Amino acid sequence: MVFVIEKEEILLDVTSRLWFTYRKNFPAIDWRWIKGKRQTDNYFSVLNAFIDKKDSYYSIHQIAQMGVGEGKSIGQWYGPNTVAQVLKKLATFDTWSSLAVHIAMDNTVVMEEIRRLCQSNFSCAGAAACPAVEADVLYNGYPEEAGVRDKLSLWKPLVLLIPLRLGLTEINEAYIETLKHCFMMPQSLGVIGGKPNSAHYFIGYVGEELIYLDPHTTQPAVEPSDSGCLPDESFHCQHPPCRMSIAELDPSIAVLSLVRGALPMFELVERQPSHFSNPDVLNLTPDSSDADRLERFFDSEDEDFEILSL
Repeated sequence: MVFVIEKEEILLDVTSRLWFTYRKNFPAIDWRWIKGKRQTDNYFSVLNAFIDKKDSYYSIHQIAQMGVGEGKSIGQWYGPNTVAQVLKKLATFDTWSSLAVHIAMDNTVVMEEIRRLCQSNFSCAGAAACPAVEADVLYNGYPEEAGVRDKLSLWKPLVLLIPLRLGLTEINEAYIETLKHCFMMPQSLGVIGGKPNSAHYFIGYVGEELIYLDPHTTQPAVEPSDSGCLPDESFHCQHPPCRMSIAELDPSIAVLSLVRGALPMFELVERQPSHFSNPDVLNLTPDSSDADRLERFFDSEDEDFEILSL
């Protein structure tokens, strides 16, 4: 009888514990787009931010209008530096993602500037910026009153843009390994840039070749259906990507990492160097904008590249 009671107690103890086993048919750990598969609402929120409508955060309409403030006429080709400045300004209106966009100046990433930008308090400009939250919503498994929501809002998601030049007329071979390592970083979003009418989006490499997506394919504008669904097939390249030799890369690029034994592409500092405060360094006036500094730094912004990081 004692044995039976002990057995029941053991079984009760066992069944009361959490049992973590192998599973199957669960969602993929790394997200992948599958044709015809219904995606999440967040996915469609991203697409809606880029569709060609005037009220979309990053539509061609918004980019063109904001570019006027950067000295670019509507219809004029944008170099990566202009695009960076335009995205930085448009992001301030993006209340859905609350992205912080930072452009590293003079080959230098200043950590103090990034902390100041990303740790600023979120402004509640309206219902879209600070939606009402039901009391039973959990944040990483914790109720709202546990203060988790406050901790989550202490840091804005960051897109870091670093303009660089890695040679005069062609890329210096000393930078190639560092460039490769940049694509290996999980935070890397890739590289954009190039000459007029031949700018590409570089996303990785194989051997000594870069893999890139070519935007020079004209497709019809996409409109949401009556049900609110947005056809998304045209937003995904469904054929093998393009390749080009790294040696053919324009020397104006940017990088987000350092590799031991390789030539560093930029400097990472805690605080802004004292010479940054001196406008005579780049022959600028004290009230010059970031765009002015970029224009002076590069011979021609139409041949510049950017490396993107999240």
